[in-house]
Amino acid sequence: MANHDEKHQTEHDHQHNQEHNHHSHGGHAEHNTKTHDHDQHNHQEHNHQGHNHGDHGGHNHHDHGDMVNDFKKRFYISLIVTIPVLILSPMIQQFIGVDWRFTNDQYILFALSTFIFFYGGWPFITGGISELKDKNPGMMTLIGLAIVVAYVYSSLTVFGLEGKDFFWELATLIDIMLLGHWIEMRSVMGASNALEELVKLMPSEAHKLNEHDEVQDVPVSDLTHRDRVLVKPGEKIPVDGVILDGKSAIDESMLTGESVPVEKNIGDEVIGGSVNNEGSLTIQVEKTGNDSYLTQVITLVKEAQESKSRTQDITNRAAKWLFYVALASGLITLIIWLLIGYSFDVSLERMVTVMVITCPHALGLAAPLVIAVSTSITAKNGLLIRNRANFEGARNLNAVVFDKTGTLTKGEFGVTNIVPNKQYKEEEILNWAASLEQNSEHPIAAGIVNSAKEKKLKLNKITDFESIIGKGIQGIIDGKKVNVVSPGYVDNNGMEYDRQLFNEMSEEGKTVVFVLIDDELVGMIALADMVRETAKEAIDSLKEKGIHSIMLTGDNEKVAHWVAEQLDIDEVYAEVLPDKKADKVKEIKAKGWKVAMTGDGVNDAPALATADLGVAIGAGTDVAMETADVVLVKSNPNDVVSLIDLSKKTYQKMIQNLWWATGYNIFAIPLAAGILAPIGVVLSPAVGAVLMSLSTVVVAINARLFNYEKQ
Repeated sequence: MANHDEKHQTEHDHQHNQEHNHHSHGGHAEHNTKTHDHDQHNHQEHNHQGHNHGDHGGHNHHDHGDMVNDFKKRFYISLIVTIPVLILSPMIQQFIGVDWRFTNDQYILFALSTFIFFYGGWPFITGGISELKDKNPGMMTLIGLAIVVAYVYSSLTVFGLEGKDFFWELATLIDIMLLGHWIEMRSVMGASNALEELVKLMPSEAHKLNEHDEVQDVPVSDLTHRDRVLVKPGEKIPVDGVILDGKSAIDESMLTGESVPVEKNIGDEVIGGSVNNEGSLTIQVEKTGNDSYLTQVITLVKEAQESKSRTQDITNRAAKWLFYVALASGLITLIIWLLIGYSFDVSLERMVTVMVITCPHALGLAAPLVIAVSTSITAKNGLLIRNRANFEGARNLNAVVFDKTGTLTKGEFGVTNIVPNKQYKEEEILNWAASLEQNSEHPIAAGIVNSAKEKKLKLNKITDFESIIGKGIQGIIDGKKVNVVSPGYVDNNGMEYDRQLFNEMSEEGKTVVFVLIDDELVGMIALADMVRETAKEAIDSLKEKGIHSIMLTGDNEKVAHWVAEQLDIDEVYAEVLPDKKADKVKEIKAKGWKVAMTGDGVNDAPALATADLGVAIGAGTDVAMETADVVLVKSNPNDVVSLIDLSKKTYQKMIQNLWWATGYNIFAIPLAAGILAPIGVVLSPAVGAVLMSLSTVVVAINARLFNYEKQ
């Protein structure tokens, strides 16, 4: 590879050549595009080592619509079966002062409860087992423990053990936990698979040319090295390869972050998944399958997601502690009651009461209710939360990394400067250029035409529009010959213009075109990728919060610094190859910072998966959105600030709810364990139930009081 500085210089010169050579209609095309070694895509250098990433994909049991429906169905069926369980429970009958007992009623109660235990409780039992396998007990383990203890003990009382059954407790606990999980999963829907989305970017068929140049449509998987493929205008390029024939502007922005469609000629490399904007191309296949650029990105994302750290959301952390508390307090209770001299039956009943009470019904709803309210608030504010644990962590962020193209900028050209000659006004120059460009599909043309429309200029009628090699595009407007040409054309014809100003604009990464009327140079127009108005507000708000802003882009140094100056960004990393973006995020994390990454393209996906919080811009690729923890639906960088505020508010509300849910335990566990037994006070299961219901009601009300006003 060329030495570093040379390479950057070549890339920079190349980019300007590319940009000024802006119409592939054959126009402005005199430079040699071979300088374009397209280093960005030297895919052999992908480094897949050492990914150590945040928790992605959330809980696997949050991932599918059918899971949501499964919990919903289990909840309703269990709820219906719970009604006869409550009616048949001796404890409930005693509580409401009736006696509906009949012969063998406890066997019916046992049968119904067994159904609820296995049908409704199954997700918790299997979930608990897998948490224990991971040596990471959480919510599922705690619920699993409570229902297994309640079921086994109650079943024993039916078949001869002295004591009271807990079937009604078992049934209501399962119902509430199913309800909580259903609410939570429903509100965090929308998580499908990032890898599937990446694969979708590749066309499934290609137009293969045989030795007689006849086209055959074949599956992309059948292509082999050195096959020839035809790519028509507007189609995706099916594989990585080299152009044998044709030329075109190719949109690689979603793959590489290059803001401008890249002009490609014979001999240039193209990447599978990029979009062929204009001409027809014949491509020789160079890389297929696992060697291709997109497959390498898929591998990076996959590794990033697989090596997820063990971040658990806050309810799971609370449940983990309660699990240990339940085990310890249960065993201690059993031992003490036995030591005092009570029979095993009585001691066991105390132990079971303690263990069942330690899993509060309210805990099952504490977080889901806050999540449901918070999710609807975030959705109204244009945020789609896809990973709860990482969203909760957003309150601790120290740095936000922004991709440039499409995130801080709009990813589309806009006119930044118009420099007319003495006898013309700026608007006249723009009008001539826009009238000529209205027939062209090129991004630069679109930028000029949109700028004229914004200024409400009336475009003139054009005749004899053509693109002439070496001259750019030309047409007749109001009887005058009008050309829009590249700097190369102007230089070759020895025309005079303000070179210093031209160089200054080029240094800022702007693309400059020249307008001629009847072969006389009348002005120049500079265009650049336009900065989003909301990006400046976002950076300012982050600064107020003491959060460091960083730009990470594949675009060249000059362009990056020009954008960074407009936005007052703290730090800039430019010319970062797509596969190195994740490494940069790791470097920033190595400082001990909590990092959010905001991006929109395929090239951002590995970095989004690597950051503590991945934020995708809604207007970006499906891949970026699938890899991210949060999607900004309105594509507004300012929403990153709302996201941090909402994360703080949600966390505070959850902490309050967890205190309400578990606070009841602080009283109930010692009472259930019989701490006041010497003075004749033992918490009866019925009173425990009332306390439990109260804490559930408080938790529900507290969650509904959650509100958020945008700052």
